[in-house]
Amino acid sequence: MALSAEESGRLTGLLDEHAERITQRWTELVGASLRGRLSQAELRRQVQELHRAVIEAARGGGFDLESESAGELRAVLAELSRGRARQGFTATETAISVYALKDVLLELLESGEADAATTLRDYVAFSALVDQMGLFTFESFVRTRESLIADQAEQLLELSTPVVKIWEGVVAVPLVGTLDSARAQVVMERLLQTLVDTGSPYAIIDITGVPAVDTQVAQHILKTVVAARLMGADCIISGIRPQIAQTIVALGIEFGDIATKASLADALRHVLRLTGVETARRHPRRES
Repeated sequence: MALSAEESGRLTGLLDEHAERITQRWTELVGASLRGRLSQAELRRQVQELHRAVIEAARGGGFDLESESAGELRAVLAELSRGRARQGFTATETAISVYALKDVLLELLESGEADAATTLRDYVAFSALVDQMGLFTFESFVRTRESLIADQAEQLLELSTPVVKIWEGVVAVPLVGTLDSARAQVVMERLLQTLVDTGSPYAIIDITGVPAVDTQVAQHILKTVVAARLMGADCIISGIRPQIAQTIVALGIEFGDIATKASLADALRHVLRLTGVETARRHPRRES
């Protein structure tokens, strides 16, 4: 909803004439809702920026949040939303920073000399405008939160799919948790990049920490093995526990000529034999 030129003029006059009172009262209302989680100096600065931006937008004539004259106001609202989202505030706490302006305007209008009908019309028009500002703030907040969540999810994927060089020419990928399509793609990319960086001819994919292997998980593993072979590296799958072995047989999953081992240690010994490194099992000492 856009304000008429006359309504915009009255709003500008109101905000200009009572600037100090408005920012003071606005800061108090918002501060009470945030319960001290933001310093008074920072909160007052944000309120003053919003106050100035609203005045500038209203001076453009008919006040419309989508208009060119409201560009600075949209920028201030978006920056407020992004900052609050990154600081861990909720969408409600962020929106209250805008909606508190309604209470301030109502107090001013009630204390003025205008007749009741004009006061009511102005308050309804100003409230609709503040509602638009609040919705814009909420949408900006949600976009920022979604972006932060996506970044965090990507970071968790990176942390949950390490590729470790455990011997010269041998790298390992210890998988823990469920292997879905997105994570399988990250595993493949990181493994292939590590193979290029290290020049390793062998890779061990350890699924000891994978709770269950179904057809989808098996397909992801097979695709990773095929991609590694195209890079000139052989893969060994370790962590084939009895339960997983039974599931694989029951599902009819074929690993073909891919080497599989019961444990990571067995897989490592197998790879070391392939590379010509002799290994010996340590036997417990016999007491004399």
